[in-house]
Amino acid sequence: MMKNRKIIISGGDGGLAKEVIRANKFFDILAPSKSLLNIIDRENLSQYLEENKPDIFLHAAAFTRPMHSHAVFPEKSIETNILGTSNVVLECMKKNIKLIYISTDYVYPGINGDYNEDDALRPFEGNNDGYTKYGWSKLGGECAVKIYDNSLIIRLCMSNKPFPHDQAPNDVIKSYINSDEAAKIILKILDQFGVINLGGISQSIYDFASGENPNIKEISKKSIKDVLIAPNTSMDITKLKKILKI
Repeated sequence: MMKNRKIIISGGDGGLAKEVIRANKFFDILAPSKSLLNIIDRENLSQYLEENKPDIFLHAAAFTRPMHSHAVFPEKSIETNILGTSNVVLECMKKNIKLIYISTDYVYPGINGDYNEDDALRPFEGNNDGYTKYGWSKLGGECAVKIYDNSLIIRLCMSNKPFPHDQAPNDVIKSYINSDEAAKIILKILDQFGVINLGGISQSIYDFASGENPNIKEISKKSIKDVLIAPNTSMDITKLKKILKI
């Protein structure tokens, strides 16, 4: 009997890892906490992979929110999202493990929207605040992953479910998809290579959030004081639809 392929998910305490485990039907999955698998510690990372021998490494660990923290702690952005990802790439390359890197729509310029996988990458210039620095840190991770042929970069625009805020801007366009739906799709595209945009329809954050919760307060992006948000990072998901045959 053929055994199930094994997946290791970094960032095992995170919401995406939990949703992937919940959606899984066909894989053996390990989702270790940071105390067991620390991507910043290459020796620890190497030993964990050697002991558990995965077929696929789903790299979901990252320094993300709150977004303004990337301006306050830029060294953490570099250590986790760039150096940590580089460690993951080097160890996957050394052990011939398929690597899936969870990137973000924040790597796109965020001005005109409808970005496809081949469009030029340049995180929103804005004020070079935490929002922009996060985008650069994730793009730095992409640079390392692109050097490894046995890999897939997923540029994900995801919201936790339910929407985690009580207000949302009506003048910021994104391609949000809920985390439970994103997890199901990720498990369907693990054998792909290159880059894939993963998200939902392009709409304002308010329209997305209020579709589930009509009590969400409608605001403008000017009301968000700690970061300057790009007006439109919406993504063209034609490639994803073709793969899924939608």
